[in-house]
Amino acid sequence: MKNVLKLILISAFLMAGSAAYAQDIKFGHINSSRLINIMPEREAAERQLRQEAESLGQELENLQVEYNNKLQNFIEAEETLSPTVRNLRERELRELQTRIQEFQAGAQEDLQMRERELIQPIFERIQTVIAEVAKERGYIYVFDLDAQSVLYYSEDSEDIFPYVREKMGL
Repeated sequence: MKNVLKLILISAFLMAGSAAYAQDIKFGHINSSRLINIMPEREAAERQLRQEAESLGQELENLQVEYNNKLQNFIEAEETLSPTVRNLRERELRELQTRIQEFQAGAQEDLQMRERELIQPIFERIQTVIAEVAKERGYIYVFDLDAQSVLYYSEDSEDIFPYVREKMGL
């Protein structure tokens, strides 16, 4: 009987210790896009990306104008052209159309890569500051609500946005 009583007491202490430990667990959450939207670095990156996109767009427009002019000239002179010259001009038009398509695909790929280059340092800074805030405030997990992989979060989870914003000086 004494052993059973000791076992019950030990179990009670262990369960009480587990419950106390569970109360120390802190979860936090943040909406990273809300934070990104107020960062001046994002605005600068978007401005630079917009300038690069406009430059590529101007080049694409020049190619399109060249194609339209050649097409118009071909249509106007088509009936007077010999079969050899007509075939040559048709091939030139197809080649120019292919160049335009390749340019569009390459420009889009370049812009996506450039966007990653410009945004990556911003994300790294955010991750660093979130980690610092989490350590300072004792969180064991911080969830990004923008990632759309968090299906539920409790009111016990604390929004760390104000702390991160303050630490970043925003």
